[in-house]
Amino acid sequence: MSTTDSMSVNWTTAKIPAYDELPHFRNFPGCAWSVWGAEDQLGTVNLLTETLVKQSAAREIRTGKTVSLNWPLNFPDKPMFGRRPPEVNFIQKQKEGLNYSRDDEIHINTQSGTQWDGLRHFPMLEHEMFYNNTPASTLPRGLHSMPDPHQIDQTHTRIGIQNWADHGICGRGVLLDLVKFLSKDGVLPYDPWTTHAITVPELQACAEAQGIIFQRGDILMLRVGFIKKYYGSTQESRDALRGKPETFAGIEQSEEMKRFLWDNHFAAIASDQPALESWPPPPGTPHMHQTILALWGMPIGEFFDLEKLAKVCDEYGRYTFFVSSWPLNIIGGAASPPNAAAFF
Repeated sequence: MSTTDSMSVNWTTAKIPAYDELPHFRNFPGCAWSVWGAEDQLGTVNLLTETLVKQSAAREIRTGKTVSLNWPLNFPDKPMFGRRPPEVNFIQKQKEGLNYSRDDEIHINTQSGTQWDGLRHFPMLEHEMFYNNTPASTLPRGLHSMPDPHQIDQTHTRIGIQNWADHGICGRGVLLDLVKFLSKDGVLPYDPWTTHAITVPELQACAEAQGIIFQRGDILMLRVGFIKKYYGSTQESRDALRGKPETFAGIEQSEEMKRFLWDNHFAAIASDQPALESWPPPPGTPHMHQTILALWGMPIGEFFDLEKLAKVCDEYGRYTFFVSSWPLNIIGGAASPPNAAAFF
């Protein structure tokens, strides 16, 4: 199936194979490359069709209330995984001795804070293979200028995040507020800053309690508790996160979780954690990033600020909404701040 063929398929209604029907890529089960096509650049974002966007907007936008899902670029001040801290330089220009206009210069790692992990972020590690049969060795590294927009090599554009930036990640959002659902007397049974696996039965029970029936193309959001704890912690505890081994709560690495995510045909998944999955994975267990990104092409959102969203969902008594997200248009980018909002 070519890119043109993939784009011409009506993914709103087209049959999609179940997880157990997907072929293997070498020793990895659940490879969806043949679903979307050999030249596909979008992955599960293909599910966010014009029809789905139109239907989702009509059904979900009722009040006009909007909620940002972006943590300020400044946070966390000391990012995890050794990433460079964000820098914002406020520039005051002067003209004829007077304060004139102002500029800002921003230097960030695109994954230091709220982010979509793109298709160039995480490969199948042992095979050094990114989404849709893209060898790591074929992707450019370092600084590259692009003076001519009409002359851009395919090695720069293949599976870059500019493809999602051009399409948009827009559709029905669903929040599973695990913090609220799992807390007893206001206390979570786990620490979001330590390794802990969220199970499929917990996700299903939370969805049932919130009255959610999943639909094809849903953008799934999980409130697990990292940012809530971040706001409630001492500065000493926040600063210490960068120096300690990374341990975080997140979804379990299991075949059951893979079936749940694929067979519900989510278009994207995001959480408020630094890593969507429980971190680190158990010894000998492959990272879920390898399946979700490299085999399916599904956007992974991390550090989404879901605190205000949870309050609004609780006030309205509904946990679905319309999501609009437009990543930065970075040709060949591996990730991007999501520029995301929920509409009620």
